[in-house]
Amino acid sequence: MIEFGFKDLIDIVLVTLLLCYIYKEMKQSSAANVFSGILIFIFVWLLVSQVFNMRLMGSIMNQMISIGSLGLIVLFQKEIRQFFSNIGARNRRNDVLRKLFGSRKGDNLDLNRKHILPIVMACINMAKQKVGALIIIQRNDSLKEEEESGDLINANISQRLIENIFFKNSPLHDGAMIISHRRITAAGCILPVSHDPNIPKQLGLRHRAAKGISEKTDCLAIVVSEETGGISVVSGGKFDLHLDGQRLEQILMEKWFGETASPQQRE
Repeated sequence: MIEFGFKDLIDIVLVTLLLCYIYKEMKQSSAANVFSGILIFIFVWLLVSQVFNMRLMGSIMNQMISIGSLGLIVLFQKEIRQFFSNIGARNRRNDVLRKLFGSRKGDNLDLNRKHILPIVMACINMAKQKVGALIIIQRNDSLKEEEESGDLINANISQRLIENIFFKNSPLHDGAMIISHRRITAAGCILPVSHDPNIPKQLGLRHRAAKGISEKTDCLAIVVSEETGGISVVSGGKFDLHLDGQRLEQILMEKWFGETASPQQRE
């Protein structure tokens, strides 16, 4: 007789939530169909080996599961890395630490705004003049490979420097700028381009590059459109379009530093 208790119910609910979360993460990439196929294969394997007790077929599928688990690590290495990165993200850890031990929020906001405001003001000025720009802000995942594709700078974040780099006659204006550890580390960098067919047609190559790098890593990508002067932020492959300065600052505060500035502090 099969016994089914409260612990079994919790077990089923937790497994369901885990699978839903993994599927949600996979859905942001092209791996969603593969993940669905794996779930179907596991379901058939359980029926064959556990329900119908088919020994020969069960042993063959057991071997496929053993070998396939190694293949999955190779196949889904980007998604696995992103999964654990999201779990242990620094911003989320900081949120927990702030709740447990508290922090001097005013001091943090002032320090963070010191790094954010030059970026915001530069983007506003470039948007007015329709100067195209692509700024990548590193969070947890390394961007060393992308940095090495451009020219190393290693300078303080400065509004004037950002605008000069993306000036139309600058030799570095076509590439991406990378900001890491609160410093401008490189410019003129080459990024992977997303080939997602669902990207709106009016968005250009900079937006595709921003989506591509945001799918590969957990970075923030800021795009200033050369055609429309619109400001966008891309994170996790998702676009926030048509941003004004205040909204751009708010997004950077929340997603870069995990802070939420009050309206009085943003003025």
